[in-house]
Amino acid sequence: MAPDKDEVYLQETIRKIITEEPITSIAVLDKTVYVGSRHRLFKIEDDQLLRMSGFKEDVLRLISVSDALWVLASTGIHRFQKGDWTKISDLSASDLTLHLGEVVVSSGTGLWKLKDDKFQLMTDSRSPFSVQRLASHCETLYLMGAGRVTVFNGKEIGGKNVYDWASDQVWDWGSLPSRNTRDLLSQGSRLYLATDRGLGLLRGMSMTSIKGEQGLCYEDCTSLSEGFEGDLWIGTTRGAMRKTGEDYHYFAGQRWLPDDRVNGIATNDRTVYIATDKGVGIISYQPFTLHQKAGYYQKHLEDWGQKRLGFIHKLEWDSELKDYVREVSDNDGGYSGNYLAAQSYRYAVTKDPAARAEAVNTFQALLWLEAITGIPGFPARSIWAKGERGHQAMHGSGGPHAEWHDSQDGLFEWKGDTSSDEICSHYYSISLFLEHVAMGEEVEQAKRHLVRIASHLIDHGWKLIDRDGEPTRWGRWDPEYFQTEEGLYDRGLQCLQLLSFMKTATEFSEDPKYVQAYQDLVDLDYPSFTLRQRNTFPPDGVLHFLDELGLWSYWNLIRFETSPELRSAYRRSLERSYEIVRIEQNPWFNFLYGALTGNEIELQPSIAHLRDWPLDLRVWSYQNSHRADLDTPDGYVSYKAGTRTFSPRETEPMRWDHWAMQADGGTGGKDVADPSGWLLAYWMGRFHGYITAPKDTPESNPAYSAVADSKGKPGAADYVGPNRPPSHLFD
Repeated sequence: MAPDKDEVYLQETIRKIITEEPITSIAVLDKTVYVGSRHRLFKIEDDQLLRMSGFKEDVLRLISVSDALWVLASTGIHRFQKGDWTKISDLSASDLTLHLGEVVVSSGTGLWKLKDDKFQLMTDSRSPFSVQRLASHCETLYLMGAGRVTVFNGKEIGGKNVYDWASDQVWDWGSLPSRNTRDLLSQGSRLYLATDRGLGLLRGMSMTSIKGEQGLCYEDCTSLSEGFEGDLWIGTTRGAMRKTGEDYHYFAGQRWLPDDRVNGIATNDRTVYIATDKGVGIISYQPFTLHQKAGYYQKHLEDWGQKRLGFIHKLEWDSELKDYVREVSDNDGGYSGNYLAAQSYRYAVTKDPAARAEAVNTFQALLWLEAITGIPGFPARSIWAKGERGHQAMHGSGGPHAEWHDSQDGLFEWKGDTSSDEICSHYYSISLFLEHVAMGEEVEQAKRHLVRIASHLIDHGWKLIDRDGEPTRWGRWDPEYFQTEEGLYDRGLQCLQLLSFMKTATEFSEDPKYVQAYQDLVDLDYPSFTLRQRNTFPPDGVLHFLDELGLWSYWNLIRFETSPELRSAYRRSLERSYEIVRIEQNPWFNFLYGALTGNEIELQPSIAHLRDWPLDLRVWSYQNSHRADLDTPDGYVSYKAGTRTFSPRETEPMRWDHWAMQADGGTGGKDVADPSGWLLAYWMGRFHGYITAPKDTPESNPAYSAVADSKGKPGAADYVGPNRPPSHLFD
């Protein structure tokens, strides 16, 4: 498969101006943005609304044409040009446009044109309806109102039908999606009409509808505006859409807008201003490459305080401190494993010493998770420094209370009841560290760590035994467990995991103990159970984080297995599992599958997913279940509930244990996601040739904008507490 070039794309960033009253109209003149409410007129400077002096009327509509800002007010038509205000007419106008070089306005059922700074009646004929909007389209003036459209032919208003009878209908084929029309816009050969049930599209004399089936995200449209690259912006009662080519990008919810009801849209260069009932959303587009984005996220981890003691953390809002703090979670080892894998690939691609230092630091943190428990082969979930500033996870996994234990030196606590999640992450990430980064003593340290975990499981009958001598809640891979109702459900995935652990141990140790252990599992028929490792029923009970565990486990098992018979079974298992998750268009899923098999993958959707991640990693609340474009795309089948995947632009940044088809969610900005999963997918894609290096870097090409600086934004304070013990004590 040909790699995707890391070419420049436009990355969205967002700013907001919050207001107490609805913003009803918006326009741009000479790169200045003007904003109207029912009672005031403002201009935007430095992301603030400044009251316009010299104008005291209410604002019904703002229009920028003929080098002037036109204000349609209930008391008449006003013009702002070259810093001066002029009241042009007492007409109560509904719209104003430029047609064949002349300024034309509509009022009631009539048309007027500007001549010598006065509006004169254009024609004695009248529209058969009250005119709502005007558009100069293909050298003809179109008039729209109340679900009807007619034309002004230069002499009179109105047209004729095929029988030469008077008719205001300007199309021969088709019909409007609704007679509740809101706005009108000409764009090339297309005339768009916004309605409450989608868009009408007039081309020639044919009217067609653009609705959810055609990709329109939401159908209750309020306004239309031309974008900065020939794109179309559509306001709705539930957010805004950008139509670029055949794609629709949806901007709604807390991430993008002060309020979802859009009253008007204006563009200035590569910035879009969206007027809503609670203020203005400002979406700016900045040239980026994926390589540049990787640098931004790497910096984000530092600037937002998401690194601590070698671990990677999401942040949570502390309502008492009024600040973000690090979450020391139920699964720090698992999540930090993604960062270790990302830095291992980064070093393999770049040979950057900084990448190696990051990888070694996180590798040593994972070793510490085992060393602190004092139980060979039993890593802790997480480590908490006593008295540190942050949130200590006090919940267990699947219901039980958290199990925190004091470290031997009394400085730390470690979280027990370790699950299969942690073990899968250790095997995946540390094997990549061994392959791409480890040097000197690190090689043997890494091998001994993985082998000790294997020995622990063998010596305890395929169970993970905690400090109390009992199996952990989710640390069982034994045949007896598979006889239980819960174990029968887990059997496929658990067998896949254990086979992967033992096969990895045979690669990193010459002790025949591990070869025999792997053969014992084969004799127990574990390989056949892997075929249906991914459960899909009942749909509302599917745990989507299990996909990550399965793919972590496939990575080593298929790479290290040489038996044709066993490889056949494992590949059948992988092919089934990948078909189930393929619809999610997850880049890490896709790159891992492609690297293991050499088969085609969802490459373009993967690249789009990486590009669509927001720069703001706060997890804002979002809703998509109301949308009109929820059909399953052609070429896909949804096996695990849901109908389609959503762009991260429309949902949230995520770890790869999240479900990309989740329609509604978020935490209102109370969490800050860590970008380790994104970094892993990007650097894995680079290493395996799915993504090329950019031709130019921001340093060598001044056309690139600088990486946005995340300093100054709210983040967690620096870690204050005891240091991690030296790594030579971990073995």
